[in-house]
Amino acid sequence: MNLLSKMAQHNGLNIHFLDSFNDADPSLTPIVICPGLSETAGEYVDLLQFLLPRRGVVLSFRGRGKSDTPQEGYDLEHHVSDIEAIVKEAGVEYFHLFAYSRGVPYALEYANQHTPLIASMIMQDYPPEHKAMSTEWADDYINNYLIPVGREMNIRQETVRGIQRESTQKSISVNFDRPVLVAKGLLKGSLLTDNDLERYKKQFPHLHLHEFTKSGHDIRRTEKAALYSAINDFLS
Repeated sequence: MNLLSKMAQHNGLNIHFLDSFNDADPSLTPIVICPGLSETAGEYVDLLQFLLPRRGVVLSFRGRGKSDTPQEGYDLEHHVSDIEAIVKEAGVEYFHLFAYSRGVPYALEYANQHTPLIASMIMQDYPPEHKAMSTEWADDYINNYLIPVGREMNIRQETVRGIQRESTQKSISVNFDRPVLVAKGLLKGSLLTDNDLERYKKQFPHLHLHEFTKSGHDIRRTEKAALYSAINDFLS
């Protein structure tokens, strides 16, 4: 696969993204991928490969991977602007939108503001809301996950602190009458409750639910093949 590795500039920031344009079939609607909290674009190379010949574009949000790390600018609208920047730079005009975990509210709010651009949406194991995060959460995340697991190059500590400091609580509702796939893990650790599913069902008339019996939150780790097949089948 001959991936393009590019930067999109937005308000003085460089936002990194990967693009499978060179190997793609232009007759297929592309997909834009919004990773989870500490994930980077590079962690989705295998999904881009799997979805070929469909074009895929995946970004590293600010403070992650090869993207710049500003001192401030970590609320919902700032992450939405990262998606806007890479969509503009990549030149995709109509696309599917896939998001995982903390990427879900960023993607939903983007879709709320740019509905005509979205062919369908795939939301993985996260409710339709942007959560305000506590100081306790930031301390626990950094000290009990980020440092021990060695993911400080994926997401910087100052990014975690910025998200904790600036994030605001918001329930997100999108007027969207095209297909939506919700992927949910059924085991302990899933971040999507039955009440959350009802919220999705109320706002999306063409909702498809795919449940993963061997997974909690991180379906890509426990049932990657099944997840990728479900995504591909939905897009097809």
